[in-house]
Amino acid sequence: MQDRRLGYRIPFEGMVTSYVHDRPIRGLVSNLSDTGINMSSISMLAPPPGQLVAMEIDLPGVDDSIWASGRVCYRKDDRMASGLGVRFIAMAKSQARTIRDFCIEARRKNLGSLLARIRA
Repeated sequence: MQDRRLGYRIPFEGMVTSYVHDRPIRGLVSNLSDTGINMSSISMLAPPPGQLVAMEIDLPGVDDSIWASGRVCYRKDDRMASGLGVRFIAMAKSQARTIRDFCIEARRKNLGSLLARIRA
């Protein structure tokens, strides 16, 4: 199986509100990169692959919400929830920079804690 992700994803737990046909749908984010997110949503409300969605993402330590539009690239259903892979297709440059900086800082912290455990 080929990994088609464009960016390295970091573990991230948070909330996202996606808007499908102007209807808000809450979801849980499990990982994030500067090119997309992986999220879970209630199966009967989750958009199908190919669907364009607007998203509002809250990042810790960031005052304003990140607004982006994305395309659902992947959907895996079970009885209660659907796992969705969403690739960002448009957002303001300043918000794209905020996500990129957040991901870089999270990777740096993770690497620092790994190095500290190795040295101990």
